[in-house]
Amino acid sequence: MKNRIFIDFWNFQLTLNEVAPEDYRLDWKKISPWLVDQAEKIISSPLQYEGTHVYMSYDPRKEADRQLRNFALNTLARFPGVHVDLFERKSKGPPKCPSCYQEITDCPHCGNPIARTIEKGVDTAIVTDLCKLAWEGALEIAILVSSDRDFIPAVEFLELTFPTLNRRFSLFFTYPRNQLFFDLHSSRLSFASSISS
Repeated sequence: MKNRIFIDFWNFQLTLNEVAPEDYRLDWKKISPWLVDQAEKIISSPLQYEGTHVYMSYDPRKEADRQLRNFALNTLARFPGVHVDLFERKSKGPPKCPSCYQEITDCPHCGNPIARTIEKGVDTAIVTDLCKLAWEGALEIAILVSSDRDFIPAVEFLELTFPTLNRRFSLFFTYPRNQLFFDLHSSRLSFASSISS
């Protein structure tokens, strides 16, 4: 069965930050083979790996995000079968006081300006790619790496619209805070040791 992996980078990274030890460092070369292996165990059938799609946003004004973008383009995207979609984060207005609704442009504690950004386009790109590949018949098993509940309607739509797809269409890599479809939580300990660098 043809298989692709779809990784919601920031959702995955922030979830990983919550559960992994502070010194944990993910080995991106190992994640795709490990996920395929876990999926094969769940469905008791071999899979034909056809690629990993990583979707990430970045703020070009931040040095750390510029380094992340360089890593994505110069390292991650060069791994066999890995495709990276980058989205520039958009500016978002300052927060407002919940009582008087006035904008808070500077931090009341340190006086520094408050600059916020918002991620736009990542979830839409993931859903579009899932639908497109399913429609084209290029996808039988999808591994969606995210604990974002916003994907539930899209996955349910795909399961209903493309009944030829295996019923185990989506595998969500989740932790106890979100129990969705197939929960790979039971593999967390092996995950932490088998795909770290």
